[in-house]
Amino acid sequence: MTLDAKAAPAPVADPRPTRRSVHGVDLVDDYAWLRAANWQEALRDPGVLPAPIRDHLMAENAYAETVLAPVKPLIEAMVREMRGRIKEDDSAVPSPDGPFDYYDRYREGGQHPIVCRRPRGSEDGEQVMLDGDALAEGRAFFDLGGATHSPDHRLLAWSYDDKGSEFFTLKVRDLATGTDHADLVEETGGDAVWSADGSALYYIRLDDNHRPLRIFRHVLGEDQARDALVFEEKDTTVFVGMGETTAGGLALISCSQSDSTETFALDLTRPDAEPRLVLPRREDVKAYPDYHPSWRGEPTLFIRTNDEAEDYRIVAAPLAAPQRERWSEVVPHRPGVLILSAHVLKDWLIRLERENALPRIVIRNLTTSEEHAIAFDEEAYSLGVLPGYEFDTDTLRFVYSSMTTPNETWDYDMRARTRVLRKRQEVPSGHDAADYVTRRLLAPAADGETVPVSLVYRRGTPLDGTAPVLLYGYGSYGASMPASFSTSRLSLVDRGFVYAIAHVRGGMEKGYRWYRTGKREFKTNTFTDFIACAEHLVAKGFTAKGRIVAQGGSAGGMLMGAVANMRPDLFAGILAEVPFVDVVATMLDDTLPLTPPEWREWGNPIADPEAFRRMLAYSPYDNVRAQAYPPILALAGVSDPRVTYWEPAKWVARLRAAKTDAHPVLLVTNMDAGHGGAAGRFDRLAEVARSYAFAVAVTGAPEAPVQ
Repeated sequence: MTLDAKAAPAPVADPRPTRRSVHGVDLVDDYAWLRAANWQEALRDPGVLPAPIRDHLMAENAYAETVLAPVKPLIEAMVREMRGRIKEDDSAVPSPDGPFDYYDRYREGGQHPIVCRRPRGSEDGEQVMLDGDALAEGRAFFDLGGATHSPDHRLLAWSYDDKGSEFFTLKVRDLATGTDHADLVEETGGDAVWSADGSALYYIRLDDNHRPLRIFRHVLGEDQARDALVFEEKDTTVFVGMGETTAGGLALISCSQSDSTETFALDLTRPDAEPRLVLPRREDVKAYPDYHPSWRGEPTLFIRTNDEAEDYRIVAAPLAAPQRERWSEVVPHRPGVLILSAHVLKDWLIRLERENALPRIVIRNLTTSEEHAIAFDEEAYSLGVLPGYEFDTDTLRFVYSSMTTPNETWDYDMRARTRVLRKRQEVPSGHDAADYVTRRLLAPAADGETVPVSLVYRRGTPLDGTAPVLLYGYGSYGASMPASFSTSRLSLVDRGFVYAIAHVRGGMEKGYRWYRTGKREFKTNTFTDFIACAEHLVAKGFTAKGRIVAQGGSAGGMLMGAVANMRPDLFAGILAEVPFVDVVATMLDDTLPLTPPEWREWGNPIADPEAFRRMLAYSPYDNVRAQAYPPILALAGVSDPRVTYWEPAKWVARLRAAKTDAHPVLLVTNMDAGHGGAAGRFDRLAEVARSYAFAVAVTGAPEAPVQ
């Protein structure tokens, strides 16, 4: 089974050169016309996309469908396999809050969640608050956003996006009648915070450039036009967020950049309250507070911060006077032990930390200061904390999995130090963890660093250099890739693949330094780390050069474009999903949604000539050249506000014009969705199966699972 690039003529984007000079460098872009002048309007309504651009994207889709036709039976087979591993009528473990247990579930055949509650501690009396399947009916795209019940449990603030553009519409539902109020709050970020008396909602409104800079207060029953502006951030390089603390009565407003934060507190008990600055912005300092209303007799902030602590420490400060000189240290900094999160309950401080790329949960008694940890023995695993709704509780919920072990949801009694398994992920078609092996390797980089690589493969897979590998990477924003369980990837592993995750610099798998040395002036470390991981897998006999399929999405798509330019000989194929590949043009365009906030991640090429030259040296689109490239499958979303559709469209056009080989370069644009692709859980399987079938085809792996 092979892909035939000659099955149909590939679309040719008409070169229409545009020229400009930046910092004395002449830039020529043949395909800038693919960026619609009305892109802001098209985010809200993709139907207004100019006809020449729409026609080109549709031609690309038709070409990709023709070239992928030989793998269509494999895609269908993989979808059946993946769906067979999903418990279709699944339900989450209920989370208690006062008189009710709240949870989501799915029905047999359902694509979208059903949001429910029932009387606390009871198996009966279920109330369906939102039926995602019913709400999605008749819509090409539907994504159910936030669903937050009021403090008195009478109302539900919920939101949805029906374009894929992440402009969410907010509604309010009366839970006694099941009907929605007339309130309609549009172009929000999707989440809402209730006032303490349930008479109003606070929400973030996105501006015309899709930026979250303003917080409004909506009084129930009023028109949105009358909503009061509560907070506005003037700096367009900042992301504004808002959330209520678990203790209740107080919301924290965060103003975040990639290397600094600022926090305001808002009293939810007073309708006339104004945000009060509690943690001012300081250069290269991040501080993430949580709130305790009565620790040691006074309202207190517990603050996770990298102030004089690269891998973070935790300090406490009185809410009334949280100046730095009032800080008292609670958990000191330990180099190499990264504190990932901290959560405060009435009697407990819970932190999730990582050392040597492995996570653990540490629980601290706030009265005695005694600590104990929860950890696991597998070579590579994933661990997450689910804080829940309630502040006065001794129960901590966490989720554990590994690349061979399905998700397990545990309730842990922090006082008794006992745990109860509440749910183990079911795999209806069957799964025996003993049939698989998970490993953790360390790949040597050229500068002496070692890069962690997490692996899973089927026991008995030959490790003599013949196995194909799918190597996944991201490496940006400090995001760490968990070594967690996936039912979908078994469709590759069962066909003889070694599935590998390259924990490259730009993430924080090895602490904050791992992130710092993979951004801005050190960005190329992300790319060379990924190449080092691929070469190490070859050196250790897991695979061979030309047997590796590289996969990454969004900022990980930049990684895909960079390694395709740098070492195309290593790879059998490239899977670039919503890839951020037109780095220079995007970072020079301060009207785009993410550009100003991301200058601190990549550098500002408008103001900084050196940053411009660094970007120009690695930007995937700008470094496409006349050489042989492996087969490439690029995915895009027409209403994507994060990586706009024209980035992969331009990249594919330039690749086809420059490359010297006959391998296919394919672009598939979802004309009904945005950054996350299809929203329905089964529709999403078809997209995953297409990527995996592409990997099977370009490596010549078996079409049927290995027995």
